[in-house]
Amino acid sequence: ALINNAAVGYDGVLATMHNSEINALLNLNVQAPILLTKYLLRPMLLNQSGRIINISSIIARTGFNGLSVYAASKAALEGFTKSLSREVGKAGITVNCVAPGYMQTEMTNSLQGDKLESIKRRSPLGRLATPDDAAGAVLYLLSEQATAITGTTITVDAGSTA
Repeated sequence: ALINNAAVGYDGVLATMHNSEINALLNLNVQAPILLTKYLLRPMLLNQSGRIINISSIIARTGFNGLSVYAASKAALEGFTKSLSREVGKAGITVNCVAPGYMQTEMTNSLQGDKLESIKRRSPLGRLATPDDAAGAVLYLLSEQATAITGTTITVDAGSTA
């Protein structure tokens, strides 16, 4: 199995983002998962089995002020997931995404006070999803119960995009 989880997100409007930030974000969030998948896919094809899970974000589908490049990178990852699932499905390889919502992680440490409370209020569960919630979705996709699931995105956001 391969889980593409590394990512970076720069908070800032596109007009003022430095080109080096845009390149770094796209290299890590899009190109790195594609290249890692390319090379780890080869033994999966030989073995006629494997699991690939890409970690996306709800921002790919909802957007968010100041995160346009991040959103584009995660949307690219979801498109990659759908197309690759069609390429490798006949070899018994599943390809899926997990799209977490806002969670308390290093990337979201700047969310505090009213902004954090506003995000919690949007959730029918009245809380943020946790990294353990997202890990549970990944574990499910790795399990034998998920052999018929491919080309999809599981959203883990405590219902905030419902």
